[in-house]
Amino acid sequence: MAFLSSIKEMLGSLPEKRPSTRAIEPAARAIHEKKKGAEGKKERVAAIKAERDLHRSHKWRNRRWASIIIVNLLFVLSFQFDVQLIEGSLTASRVIGFHFADLNAALQVMLAYKEILINLVIGTVTVLILWWLLGGRTFCSWVCPYHLLAEIAEFIHLHFAAENLVRDFPLHRGLRTFLYVVFAGLAVVTGYTVFEAISPVGILSRAMIYGPGLALIWVVGLLVFEVFITRRAWCRYICPIGLTYGFVGTISPVYVKYNLEDCLHEGDCRQVCMVPHVLEVTKKGYAKNVDVGIGPDCTRCGLCVDICPTKSLTYDIKGLNKFI
Repeated sequence: MAFLSSIKEMLGSLPEKRPSTRAIEPAARAIHEKKKGAEGKKERVAAIKAERDLHRSHKWRNRRWASIIIVNLLFVLSFQFDVQLIEGSLTASRVIGFHFADLNAALQVMLAYKEILINLVIGTVTVLILWWLLGGRTFCSWVCPYHLLAEIAEFIHLHFAAENLVRDFPLHRGLRTFLYVVFAGLAVVTGYTVFEAISPVGILSRAMIYGPGLALIWVVGLLVFEVFITRRAWCRYICPIGLTYGFVGTISPVYVKYNLEDCLHEGDCRQVCMVPHVLEVTKKGYAKNVDVGIGPDCTRCGLCVDICPTKSLTYDIKGLNKFI
């Protein structure tokens, strides 16, 4: 049931409400009961105040930014110096002879041409295995160049919001699922990969490698919209790439694990999370088990891992002990 619920959440449904006591495992129920008591509440408030005064790590954020810059820089340098170790862009490339194709782009092309292209099949299998191993939506936060710009835009948005200069107008998360179907349908009907023409991921990747074009105006417009109107509009509510990799990540061995026992439930993790609905389980009384794997819509960005004062959120590998 938890697996199906996480899929429904990714497609846009509301997160599960606080579960009944009977739905919670005995070990988790005992921890919840302990935290309910007056003494537990007093200790928790004091602990939250103390922990918020401590320095917060940016370890995973810095590693992630470095990953985005290095991966995209490799494409640029390979083209500029004609090394030919890495050819193409993030949409479709060949790395040391191995074909790589973005799963969503490959789907769009095959729908548009109405045939299965062998090179795309080879490229998608390679990419599917890679992102299944690393964790589905890892692509979004560790490779996508637009993601880095959107993160900067979000920082500016939050600064303006703190000054009461802007407000966030969130959209329905189901819009992304609707647009996923729309873009697929347009590819079939028009014979053209409509989404690839407006995807800021492909636009930025090609602009960095081959030089800027007028399409960058669209990317700038998106960023302005995210600064002043809707925070992270593209990544949260529109981009079908994230949804495609989310499906891959449903059974990924690498994931973020939540441990109930030491959690202070102060909510800082949800404040920094790029997709905060996946962290509903961190609310007081919501966890059904002591250890809970965060759902497939999680980008594995590590912001929650960095900010959690008690290490209740960590990276983990299924079947192995905690390695971080």
